[in-house]
Amino acid sequence: MRYIDTLRDGEQIQEIYLCKSRQTALTKGGKPYENVVLQDKTGILDAKIWNPNDSGIREFDNLDYVEVTGNVTLFMGKIQLSIRSTRKVDEGEYDPSDYLPVSQRNVDEMYSELSELMNSIRNQYLNMLLHSFFDDKEFVKKFKFHSAAKSVHHGFVGGLLEHTLGVAKNCEFFAQHYPILNRDLLITAAIFHDIGKLKEISRFPENDYTDVGQLLGHIMIGAEWVGEHIRQIEGFPVILENELKHCILAHHGELEFGSPKKPALIEAVALSFADNIDAKMETVKEILEKTQEDDLEWQGYNRLLDSNFRRTSK
Repeated sequence: MRYIDTLRDGEQIQEIYLCKSRQTALTKGGKPYENVVLQDKTGILDAKIWNPNDSGIREFDNLDYVEVTGNVTLFMGKIQLSIRSTRKVDEGEYDPSDYLPVSQRNVDEMYSELSELMNSIRNQYLNMLLHSFFDDKEFVKKFKFHSAAKSVHHGFVGGLLEHTLGVAKNCEFFAQHYPILNRDLLITAAIFHDIGKLKEISRFPENDYTDVGQLLGHIMIGAEWVGEHIRQIEGFPVILENELKHCILAHHGELEFGSPKKPALIEAVALSFADNIDAKMETVKEILEKTQEDDLEWQGYNRLLDSNFRRTSK
């Protein structure tokens, strides 16, 4: 199989990809064409069908697996595919694992690490709250499979688990280094901070924003979801509930970054830094993984990092 990240300008290909989206558009001259986004586990590919009425363009929809034939070109510095023909393929003609981006780490090993952190929580109410979620096998299955983003960082199968574990381990380090922190509250908040993404973003292969995700966002969804479980735990202290929900609501650190509240507890400050570190380190890692080890070319502006990046010299 020719993976998307290996395609080069001037090549002609005939390959099967997952159709992530397909939309009709008009050229400046008013002629209809189609924008198609193709996907495999290495990334996405912008493609065009300039003549949608050609006999070689057979019908296919979003999230279908499609065999495409076309020419690879370079447009504004990015690889693009001009599609000449299409064929929707049947199940058995492709391996789904070739089309879903997957964490490089072992999912079960990561979940085992996260479980150790959960089981180390001594506060009985926070411990019960964690188990009220993670004792549900169906919930755990979704949590282990889900991504942490549509794009930007950790946008792959197992991404939510990998990011949650990364943030929780950062918080564990902070708690050891700064004894003023309430470790149980901080670790619990880290595990729950992105829980709302299970409802904000749909499952693979779609991996797109849901209706409730567009309307509320994962921060609000997560705080409400945690609140629903808390109400099922008799005697859960109101002050602890408010502190935990505050950490979730403030974990982006700034109002302009989507947090309904700015951090007002030291644990919320620590969580916002832990989240920011893990997200940005993964973003840089994903940028540099697309380059060769000796490639010192600048990779272009990144919106999340607000900077241009290249590899460090040997």
